[in-house]
Amino acid sequence: MDDLLIYSGYLVLLINLILFLYSFFREEKANVFLISYLVFLVIIQSLIECLYHLHVGNLLLINIFFIGQMILLGLFYESIFKIKKQRMFAKFSLAAALLILIIQLLIDSDQFFKFNLLEITITSLVIMILALIHFYNMLVSYKEYYYFTIGLICYLLSSTVIYLVGNLTLGLSNDFKYLSWRFNAFLVLLYYLFILYEWKISFSKRIEEKK
Repeated sequence: MDDLLIYSGYLVLLINLILFLYSFFREEKANVFLISYLVFLVIIQSLIECLYHLHVGNLLLINIFFIGQMILLGLFYESIFKIKKQRMFAKFSLAAALLILIIQLLIDSDQFFKFNLLEITITSLVIMILALIHFYNMLVSYKEYYYFTIGLICYLLSSTVIYLVGNLTLGLSNDFKYLSWRFNAFLVLLYYLFILYEWKISFSKRIEEKK
């Protein structure tokens, strides 16, 4: 069951990347930062899978994932904000978060090799705030990347809690730890399905209309 969830997530992610790349190069509609984010996800998850099979710890990659995700999604939302103050806020939030994390790294570099609670909190908070701003904007304007944003918010709210208790579960039973990570694998798959649905609603119709 665990492998089914994990590899189903990989498959849906790869399908998402192919479809959005098609829309980007053929239709020139998909956002470049969203494409970059999907490429980043494929690379990170491929590396994590390789390290798993090599029995090598992957916490460094997980920390890189959180920071890279914040940067790419932060730039994604900044690029689709129409209000100048919102774009400036997005840039300031990214810069402030990165500065805090750089200072933390300089003080204690070991944080990069375990579940970095400050990093998880800051990166997830920045993304959720920007996503909520975009969600607010969509209340009075065109619902651009609506389902992607819903999926992202739901995923971050749930998965962040799992990662925050990651250090605590290290001393608990394997059954409890596997249950939490199994739930996270399900959340990842659900999130990728939201992205797939976003492509179907926002881009597939354009392709059909051109045909």
